[in-house]
Amino acid sequence: MKVIYETDFSRWSEQQAQFLREKRWHELDLEHLIEEVSDLGKSERNALTSQMVRIMIHLLKWQYQPERRSRSWEDSISDGRVQVELILDSNPSLKHHPKAVLDKAYTKAHRYAARETGLPLDSFPNQCPYAIEQMLEPGWFPD
Repeated sequence: MKVIYETDFSRWSEQQAQFLREKRWHELDLEHLIEEVSDLGKSERNALTSQMVRIMIHLLKWQYQPERRSRSWEDSISDGRVQVELILDSNPSLKHHPKAVLDKAYTKAHRYAARETGLPLDSFPNQCPYAIEQMLEPGWFPD
C-alpha cells in the first residue's frame, strides 16, 4: 500500500475511494488517508490566506502609487475577492479565518508591496489599514 502512495498518488487515491465505497475498512491505508484528509483543510486555509495577501498587496499599491493604478491591479483585487468568496461559500467553517490571519497576511503583503513598488517599507502602515469588510467589498478601493 505504501509503495502505491509514494509512486502513484492518483492510483492510490482512487483505490482508497473504492475501498471506502465498498466498506473494505481493513484495506484502507489509514496513516496516509488521515494525513491527506488533514491536508485538505490546510490547503483551503492556505488558499484563503494567499488570496487575502494578494488583495492587500494590490490595495496597498493602489493607495500608495495612485499614479501607477492599472486595470490589472483592479482585476487582481476583484479576482482575489471572488476567490475568497468561493472558498468561503464552499467552506463556511472558514468564515473567521480572514480575521484570524489578518496580521500575518498583512506582514507578508506589506513586504511584497514595498518590494513591488520600490517604496521603503516604512512608507506603509505597520498594521493593516483596511477592515476585512472593506477588503472583501466588491468595488471598494482606498482613496
